[in-house]
Amino acid sequence: MLSKKTQYAFHALTYLAENQDKGPVLISEISEERKISLKFLENILLELKKSGILGSKKGKGGGYYLIKPPEEIGLAKIIRMLDGPIALLPCVSLNYYEKCENCQEEICGLNVVMSEVRDNTLKVLENKSLKDVLREH
Repeated sequence: MLSKKTQYAFHALTYLAENQDKGPVLISEISEERKISLKFLENILLELKKSGILGSKKGKGGGYYLIKPPEEIGLAKIIRMLDGPIALLPCVSLNYYEKCENCQEEICGLNVVMSEVRDNTLKVLENKSLKDVLREH
């Protein structure tokens, strides 16, 4: 399940994408329009900025903006950045692999099924971008 943090990140990113022709957008505007706590949103946008998804401008006419077009911002990247692994078990994660306790992966049926779930989930998420979650695209 996506965390509230990631859900809010997508709400903020879609708002920025829908308003990208206006230039930088104030945090307070995003907060008000998408009903996200200002303090929580500040942390999310800062994290997205540090990850190279957003840029910011200070002063008059300042705010946050997308660095890349929405079609170049992958959903899987955002989810991994904010929530960590996409896989449902640590033993099937591609980027965050950890051996499960008391498990023999080579004979574990759950490992096989969850690997298939991971692969199919990634097939969708790796081929979808921020543009795909915009209301009007």
